[in-house]
Amino acid sequence: MLSDRSPIFAAVLAAGKGTRMRSNRAKVLHTICGVPMVNYAIAALKPLAPERTLVVVGHQADEVRAVLPSGAEPVLQREQNGTGDAVRVALEEIEEGEGTLLVVNGDGPLISDATLARLVERHLEAGVGATVLVAELADATGLGRVMEDAGVVRIVEERDATEAERGVRLVNLGLYAFELSEIRRALSLIGSENDQGEVYLTDALSIIGERSRAVTCLLENLEEANLVNDRAHLAKAEEIVRRRILDAHMRAGVTVRDPVSTHIEASVEIGRDTVILPGTFLRGGTKIGSDCVIGPSADLLDTTVEDGALVEHSVGRGAVVGAGASVGPYAYLRPGTVLGGASKVGAYCEVKNTTVGAKSKVPHLSYVGDAQIGEGANLGAGTITANYDGKDKHRTEIGDGVFTGINTNLIAPVKIGEGAYLGAGSVVNKNVPAGKLVVGMPARVIRDAPTNSKKESGGETDVDDGRRDGTEA
Repeated sequence: MLSDRSPIFAAVLAAGKGTRMRSNRAKVLHTICGVPMVNYAIAALKPLAPERTLVVVGHQADEVRAVLPSGAEPVLQREQNGTGDAVRVALEEIEEGEGTLLVVNGDGPLISDATLARLVERHLEAGVGATVLVAELADATGLGRVMEDAGVVRIVEERDATEAERGVRLVNLGLYAFELSEIRRALSLIGSENDQGEVYLTDALSIIGERSRAVTCLLENLEEANLVNDRAHLAKAEEIVRRRILDAHMRAGVTVRDPVSTHIEASVEIGRDTVILPGTFLRGGTKIGSDCVIGPSADLLDTTVEDGALVEHSVGRGAVVGAGASVGPYAYLRPGTVLGGASKVGAYCEVKNTTVGAKSKVPHLSYVGDAQIGEGANLGAGTITANYDGKDKHRTEIGDGVFTGINTNLIAPVKIGEGAYLGAGSVVNKNVPAGKLVVGMPARVIRDAPTNSKKESGGETDVDDGRRDGTEA
């Protein structure tokens, strides 16, 4: 076991700008399935339990520091003077002594913990000063070729390679295992006398090989050889990671009808027997329960959907959809929306910062914002809560069992009492007593609500004159 050997230290190289990305953002900050690229390399290291995981930051250092997971220690490379200098910066944080330094790339999101473990095992079993991870590729264009001879490993960049060397298919992947004492010594001997004026880590291999031998470790899964240097590489890496995520969910009991058109980020949780239909995007901290149907064409970000709910052709942002609730088609649930069990938000509705009680319905063509809706209420088509007076937002309270007719406007702050009935086209700007029927612009009480058992009053009275803070007058 690796834990029985000398201590392992890890250095993640994440200081470069990544000019080929043509981006204002540091390369390692670009996300793959919702996760910054650099964090995939850090996650692959975790099962090896390094004594320390040092992340060398440089370009946009503060931004990179901000995304690092717990346990990763950023160290600053003040000037980007090459990979050798980046490793030197990491070594300054490690006390003198025995151990293995594992060097990985922050732009290698597809590397697995199994491959890193094999690299370290190969290094320790060979008893050498350095081990480099290599891959044998059918097309090695643009990559450094690896030459191995009697314990000495050389990396020849394509621009410097001879015709015979360009025919070599063994390439350097930029992942290494070094004995701490050997890499310290080698870096002290390397200069920056080259056309880039940088310290190259590859130069350390020859130095170490001549003193304490160096060997290669052949990559088994060529999919992991994909480093991200430009946007095309980024898209390819995302395709691979997305497929891995979908495969994991399907093995765990989730049905994904069309994996090609389904995008699920790494942080999303989904319960068994849920069905994900084509064109669906699940992102951020979204959590889906069991026996749900999501999609087609749903887009949920940081949204919770409880067991047995349906969300189709709709958008959710920071919302909660209760068990057995139904959403859509073409609904928009904005932050702060909480739908109770078996409730419904239907076609072309927008809900914001609102709690909808159990079994209540907002079936179609409505806007409900900054509201509290009780249980068993029904809002007719086109019901609007006018929550903004041009300066401040105000709340609307709708009691249990309330029924609103079509095109009802509720001018907040306003309270609609339990069991009240609002006629079609009503404009309500004052509190409505429980169990009353109101109609008109402005709305006036004309009698008890149709479902109220009390005798109808027969007379027309004003709606209760509530104060603008929502309390009774």
